[in-house]
Amino acid sequence: MTDQAEQMLGGLALAGHTVPFEDMPRKVAECGARAGFFHPWIYVADLQEQLLVPLPGQHDGSGQELLPLGIDTTVAGRAFRSVELVPAAAPQDPASGGTPAAAGPQRGPQRVWVPLLDGTERIGVLAITVPGLNEATQLRVRQLAALLAVILVSKRQASDTYARLVRTRPMELSAEVLWSLLPQRAFANERVVISAALEPAYVVGGDAFDYAVAGDTLHLAIFDAMGHDTAAGLTATLALAAYRNHRRRDADLVEAGEAIDAVIAEQFGQMRYATAILATLDMRTGRLTWANRGHHPPLIIRRGRVVAVLDAPPDPPMGFNLGAHQPPAGYQLEPGDRLLLYSDGIIEAQSPDGQLFGLDRFTDFIIRREADGLSAPETLRRLIQTILDHQHGRLQDDATVLLVEWRAQQHFAGPDPANPASALAPRPR
Repeated sequence: MTDQAEQMLGGLALAGHTVPFEDMPRKVAECGARAGFFHPWIYVADLQEQLLVPLPGQHDGSGQELLPLGIDTTVAGRAFRSVELVPAAAPQDPASGGTPAAAGPQRGPQRVWVPLLDGTERIGVLAITVPGLNEATQLRVRQLAALLAVILVSKRQASDTYARLVRTRPMELSAEVLWSLLPQRAFANERVVISAALEPAYVVGGDAFDYAVAGDTLHLAIFDAMGHDTAAGLTATLALAAYRNHRRRDADLVEAGEAIDAVIAEQFGQMRYATAILATLDMRTGRLTWANRGHHPPLIIRRGRVVAVLDAPPDPPMGFNLGAHQPPAGYQLEPGDRLLLYSDGIIEAQSPDGQLFGLDRFTDFIIRREADGLSAPETLRRLIQTILDHQHGRLQDDATVLLVEWRAQQHFAGPDPANPASALAPRPR
């Protein structure tokens, strides 16, 4: 099995450099057969993470073209939600639903669903038939899925097929620009877990988020630009670019905020503005430092409750050339703390009868899903769906959340190399 598995993974790794995105199912089938893995189906998640969409040209056992699957209603969706390998009910059952088979070692061919993860970002799922389900086979399937995810991500930037596949409707210009700039929505290392969500996906106005790691420092930002039009998207784009440009020159938080203030004022003549939280986290010590430019204060959740509202005096929004007068504020995190940055579209989401979603409901939702054992990306996915439901599917404003969990290294040994999804597991409280 080991030699065949090496041939499967090595063959796919070499072929992955040049194989077209559209040809990935055929190439996975060809390489998988070397290790006794057959009938692969590859799905990617749509932009709003409501559907799993099959790559083009794939068919089920009866020759019918594969259809999209609901993330909340199918066995395939369960693998995506839980970031775990899920056995299907039978080797050739249709993918559209059914009950998963019992876990544990099983003899004979077995159909399984496994999440496709790029680091800790959930790309989609892979279904494949394996020769029995034991510990060694599960490891090989996860390795195959991990390699496939890396190859898919390496191709999506240059693939309009991928971009069209994950969209369920046309995208407006401002959203097209912002999605091309935003970092991936999930990231983890041995000290932090980051997850982000932004809605409405196809008509994003002025919200944006950013993060990056430099040595032991995690840089964080959330922006909310004035308006809901293309100019708002341009304002957010300028803010994001100026922030990155100046932090990469080792500018501090105040200097970065002043640079954003200047570029927005120069471009729009002080007629546009953006609020923001700009922050750094020392990942060794848990020391958080932040500057507030007219934005909602961050929140700290610890052991199932909000323990701090980081409401240091804010400076004016950026774009008016009013300058920054407050020094950056600081807060000491404890291992397991979750930092929440959010835009007003979260707490001010309003139902048709005028009921606001509200800060209490927002924080209670995060706390309850954590208690349920959900990962941070799945928690935010469900939060956005809940906010959409609250407004009957029509948001009045962009809704953005950036969630960061700090894990002191001595409290977390790091993700299991054989299963990167372990980095998303909630830590014991």
